[in-house]
Amino acid sequence: MRFKKYCQNLDWWLIFAVIAACVFGIIVIGSATHINLGESKSTYYSQMVWFTVGLIIMFIMSRINLELLSNITLPIYIFNIVLLLAVLVMGSSAKGATRWLALGPIRIQPSEFTKIFMIFCLAKLIDKNRTEINNKNVLLKIFIYVAVPLVLIERQPSLSASLVLLVILVTELFCAGISYKYIVRGLMIVIPIVVFVMFDVTREHHIIINKVLSDYQISRLATFINPVQGSDAYYQTLKSISAIGSGQFMGKGLYQGTLNQLSYLPEPHNDFIFSVIGEEFGFVGCITVLALLFFILFRCVLIAMSCRNSFLQLVVAGIVGMFAFQTFVNTGVATGILPNTGMSLPFVGYGGSSMWTNMAAIGIVLNVGLKRSRSLFEEV
Repeated sequence: MRFKKYCQNLDWWLIFAVIAACVFGIIVIGSATHINLGESKSTYYSQMVWFTVGLIIMFIMSRINLELLSNITLPIYIFNIVLLLAVLVMGSSAKGATRWLALGPIRIQPSEFTKIFMIFCLAKLIDKNRTEINNKNVLLKIFIYVAVPLVLIERQPSLSASLVLLVILVTELFCAGISYKYIVRGLMIVIPIVVFVMFDVTREHHIIINKVLSDYQISRLATFINPVQGSDAYYQTLKSISAIGSGQFMGKGLYQGTLNQLSYLPEPHNDFIFSVIGEEFGFVGCITVLALLFFILFRCVLIAMSCRNSFLQLVVAGIVGMFAFQTFVNTGVATGILPNTGMSLPFVGYGGSSMWTNMAAIGIVLNVGLKRSRSLFEEV
């Protein structure tokens, strides 16, 4: 009977939307990796495995005792730091970055799991100090709390994951009721920094930016500000925009994308999967995927608004911030409105660690959603 009530009170609209996004992603990954042309299907099959395992993780997280987890955030935080340190000490490298830990035949990316760990840990810390959230000492403690994993992630380097952590922090602070005076002061600091960075990356001899960012990151920013024909970063953006534009309204059809099938698109199964969608499914396909992701965000927001537990509200808010930011950045990079940075499209792009992180996040949201009916069904 308990299981029946559990099933009855799950947000099946959210579950079906997530499954639809994941299945569509697997189909597009198949096209991006050219399985129709006889290329290896290992990536295609791997994503199916990641998705299947992700579903199990999602349902486990929907049943786990979140109150119990909230009491062990310090061990979770320490475990997270240990994982990130392990990456720096014994991590495996690819494309100039050291972001992965090898566990037998598979590699995991701890910076992805950090997102979930920090959503939880930050929510607990902020909720604990909610009545004093506008106290400068409390804010300083929160910033230091985030700065430790932030620095470790940037050392890999992984600018995209670092930015996600900052978005999670800002989202949860905003939902906790931080004063607008701090928001204004923050903008007064951030805007001049952004302007200075844009100025510094275009100089032949950098002032300080080369001490903070890697050469390839500086190149991507410089190309975004001043596109240069022939550069790798500009080539990626140009081909992505061309693919999306060539799809027009209805697209060329699955496996019919010329730029995709001829391997002109960079990282088509992950960072630029939105380009494949645009070329093969057109404007209709792009809007459908974005509408599906927006619907997932909408259901998450509804669950957060209906929850009476302030800690769990912050957790769901952090998850919404994470999904929204990753969607915006991935599509922004693919359409050329943002600098090139590696960030997968939630549920659609390839990756085991990102899939498991996203599915765990949805499981937590479903868990919070179940609490809406606890007053009626205490035994659920």
